[in-house]
Amino acid sequence: MTQTPSLTDRKALLRNRMRAARAPAMFLQREAASEIKDRLELVNRTFTHAAVVTGFPSLWQSLMPNAKLVPDDDVLPLEKQAHDLAIHALGLHWSTDPVGQLIQMRRALKPDGLCLVSMFGGQTLHELRSALAEAEVRVTGGLSPRILPMAEIRDLGGLLQRAGLALPVADNISLKVSYADPFALMRDLRAMGEGNALAARLRKPTRRAVLDEAARLYSDRYADSNGRVAATFEMIFLSGWAPDASQPQALRPGSAKTRLADVLGSVESKLQD
Repeated sequence: MTQTPSLTDRKALLRNRMRAARAPAMFLQREAASEIKDRLELVNRTFTHAAVVTGFPSLWQSLMPNAKLVPDDDVLPLEKQAHDLAIHALGLHWSTDPVGQLIQMRRALKPDGLCLVSMFGGQTLHELRSALAEAEVRVTGGLSPRILPMAEIRDLGGLLQRAGLALPVADNISLKVSYADPFALMRDLRAMGEGNALAARLRKPTRRAVLDEAARLYSDRYADSNGRVAATFEMIFLSGWAPDASQPQALRPGSAKTRLADVLGSVESKLQD
């Protein structure tokens, strides 16, 4: 059986996160946590047995001190039907098998338990992605993976259904962050633990000429009147429920007891053969 190629170099990802912990820039993690909190407040439910899948446990320990915190490894150390709330906190974009992660979270939920996911979406860092790609082609004549490929929101709702979660919902927010220059953005990405950890990445230092050309292209296209450059971060939020008999169920086709014409107050006309 052919093994699925790994998207992420887990050792490199953990190394990046450990480096980020020395001088962290966690504002996007905190923004995701704030959005998750807002969504939980809209749910008429008190959750008492939460689990959070995260690469930054110290942050979530302060936000949800009673939650069980587990790393976003390929195998999640979660007990079956032990939680009424499971959160995947801004890390699913690094998973080689996102459906597998969601299946494990669904199994960890009690019936009618809630699964919430935050992750970066496809518009994230599109400015940097295009500038780096064009610069590398111009300078070296080739192209190497530098920024993680991320899913579009239109493709993600189906992941919840594939994982066996009911009542799936997907929405997003787009954040524009201003930086003094592209190099300041790159430093911030390192401080977020979001540096290049792709398994297929170039395994030698990037040539300075590539970075300088990328910075020039970036500034030419995305700088404002003050010379500052913008970076886009798209956050996608997914929610779904562990199946339970108490949830709304679709009616069996043909089981309706009221005609649509009666509800609309219209006259029904038979179509010609």
